[in-house]
Amino acid sequence: MFEKPEVLTIASSLAAHAAARQSAIARNVANADTPGYRAQDLPDFAELYRARDAVPLRTTRAGHIAESDRTTSSSPSDRAGPGSRSPNGNSVSLETEMVKAADVKREHDLALAVYGKSLAILRASLGRR
Repeated sequence: MFEKPEVLTIASSLAAHAAARQSAIARNVANADTPGYRAQDLPDFAELYRARDAVPLRTTRAGHIAESDRTTSSSPSDRAGPGSRSPNGNSVSLETEMVKAADVKREHDLALAVYGKSLAILRASLGRR
């Protein structure tokens, strides 16, 4: 029960998702002038988290029914965003990418804050500061 609190798992997953999404945004910016390049993005963390919890069964012992495979992926996919393509077929908008980068930074900062405060609460409950 106390091996790894769920809040730490969620915060760690949010930080990892933010890092993966920032990587996709960086690839988009790097290919902003590449002819025919299509911008990519990851689904929101909330969508992935809801899809993860969509299966009500959890395996607690080796003999229990295994969790089924999920089709929701956390890999980058083409984004059909607003706006038009440039004449060379590129769909990257630097303005959109910068807004997304700021949003990802906010998500990462949130994950680190939750993780840090959770550890502080655990230390305080153990009598350590």
